[in-house]
This record gives sequence, C-alpha cells and structure tokens, in this order.
Amino acid sequence: MYVAVKGGERAIDAADQWVRTRRRGDRALAELTVAQIQAQLHRSVARVMAEGALFDPQLAALAIKQAAGDLVEAAFLLRAYRTTLPRLADSLPVDTAQMRIERRISATFKEVPGGQILGPTIDYGQRLLDFSLLEDETSSDALAPVAKSIPTRSIPGDGLATAPPRVTELMSRDGLLEAEQPAEGDPEPADLTREPLRFPAARPLRLQALARGDEGYLLGLGYSTQRGYAHTHPFVGELRVGRVEVSVVAPELGFAVVLGEVELTECQMINQFAGSDEAPPMFTRGYGLVFGQGERKSIAMALVDRALRATELGEPETAPAQDQEFVLSHCDNLEASGFVQHLKLPHHVDFQSELELLRRLRADHGARES
Repeated sequence: MYVAVKGGERAIDAADQWVRTRRRGDRALAELTVAQIQAQLHRSVARVMAEGALFDPQLAALAIKQAAGDLVEAAFLLRAYRTTLPRLADSLPVDTAQMRIERRISATFKEVPGGQILGPTIDYGQRLLDFSLLEDETSSDALAPVAKSIPTRSIPGDGLATAPPRVTELMSRDGLLEAEQPAEGDPEPADLTREPLRFPAARPLRLQALARGDEGYLLGLGYSTQRGYAHTHPFVGELRVGRVEVSVVAPELGFAVVLGEVELTECQMINQFAGSDEAPPMFTRGYGLVFGQGERKSIAMALVDRALRATELGEPETAPAQDQEFVLSHCDNLEASGFVQHLKLPHHVDFQSELELLRRLRADHGARES
C-alpha cells in the first residue's frame, strides 16, 4: 500500500479530505440533502438498492451522496453495511400477484383484463433536453397544475387496491404457456448471501445472482440475445411496478405479521415455442424481479434468465448469455469493480520482477542476434 511510501499516510489523508471537498462542491450553492436524493433521484436509489441487495431508500440515498453519484461505489457501500446487520428472521415469499400496482403494461395483447396502466414512465415521450429544468421549479404554484393532472392511483405509495389477473395466468389456463412447477421435493432455495456460488447453479440461485447483478452487464447480455446470440424470441408478457407486503411469522405468535411494503418491478417474459416428444409446443418463460422502479434491469434479467435455461429446455448452448458460469461469474459489479480497480494499487514488486525478466530476455536475444 501507499502507506509504505515515505509521507504516504499524510498523502492518503489529504486525498481523502480532497474527496470530501469535491463532494461538497461550490459552497455558494445549497448542499444536496439525502432527502432530496431519495425523493428526486429515485431511479438511482432503486438501482443502488437492487445491486446493494438491501431495500432501504434512505440508506441508498446516503450511499449515493457519499459516493458523489458513483452508483457502483454506492452499491458497494450499501452491501458492505448490509453485511454488518444481524439476520433476525426470514420473511415469507412476497406475493407479486397481490401487488398494489402503479404501472402495468403488456406487449403481447392490446386489451388485457384490468387494462394497460401507463403509470410514471418516459417511454412514450421524446428524448429531448428539458431546459425548463434549469429554472427554479420548486415553488408549489409551479407544481400545482402538474400534481392535479396525476391520477390518484399513480401516486407513489398508493396504486390499485386490487391487482388485475396476470397475463401469463390467462395463457397458462389454455395450456399455451409452460406451467411453473417447484423442483422435485420443493427444496429450500440456497442463499447466495451465505453460501458461495457453485456450478451448475439451480435457477433460484441464478435469479438471486441476476437480481443483484450489474444493470449494464445484464443489459448487454440481454441485448445480445435479441441480436441472435441465443435461440429466443421474446415478448414482454407483463411488466408490473408497484408495492407488495413483506411478512414474517413471529414464533411467539404463530402467524404472519406484516412488517411493511417494498417497491418492486416484475417482468414476465414470454419466449419462443418449445416442444419435445413428451410435451406439445408452447411458450416458455423468463423472469425478472428487482427493487424499485427498475424496468430496464428487470427486462434484461428476464432475457438472461430465459437464455440460461437452454440446457433445461434442450437447446444448444452457443451464446455467452447461455453459459451460466460465464454470466454468473461476472455479473456482480462489486466483484468486477474490485478486481479491475485493484490494478490502481501498487504492484511495484511484481512489475520490477517482470521488468528484470524482460531485460534479461532482451539481452539473450541481442546476444543470439550478434
């Protein structure tokens, strides 16, 4: 480490102080608060919670502020904090079918029971810079007309009281979509936070890894499957954004107690036909679930999940997204970031040994040439 260098410890302290100064920025401007980040940068907060594997919007916003907006570093901070927390109980599986929906769309059917609910989204507008955001828009008078135009059910924390039926359930009734069956014996899923990843990994473990995987990495892999580097043809059967209750069974009570709610984005992907001698052709599934409103991540996750089912569905493994060891070994941005960024640390001894070896080889080469 640099502390071994003369004056290194003082230099490190000064560098750390410089980081704090740069993070604060121009002191003539008001300091950005954690509450502002949590309320106004909710997409960034959602990504940090997903990749940090901890649902806590306030702590995620704090991590973003501390990391000066570096979302990978913020996820690192949040997950590091998560490891210090005691595990008091395991929650019951959340029931996304009972989600209080803020946004719900299907790309497979124009008319679906419950209707298409656009909710908060930028999908249907043009990607143009809004220069009005350079002005002060914090006054209540400026926001009042916009607030009045928002349907009550689209306000975060509200949502539809009764969730409409899933599109995939409607298709399953007609036998057009593969049934989701628990593994034989319905074993308890492995816990990636307590056990190392081993291959081959069962689907529950793969989904855990993908859920906290790097969004950009999964996006690239998901994109590759659409460009032909896998044998899939995807349709978004249903995309849901909303809140679900989290419950635990209190041992002293013997029944479930609701602890609160978490915001989730769920993607049910419908993929190309598959069939065999035993089963007729039918659509297959890919699944994505992430904290917060993370639609791009959940769709990419569903694409990669389906690609990783190649062996299970009897498909040839010809693409990177179908190789579970390749995908899962590299999807965690904390591990990737640490391994890549460690190259900035001193490697003086290693380099000097290679430099000495290179000089010796060049000398031997020169001797042979002469």
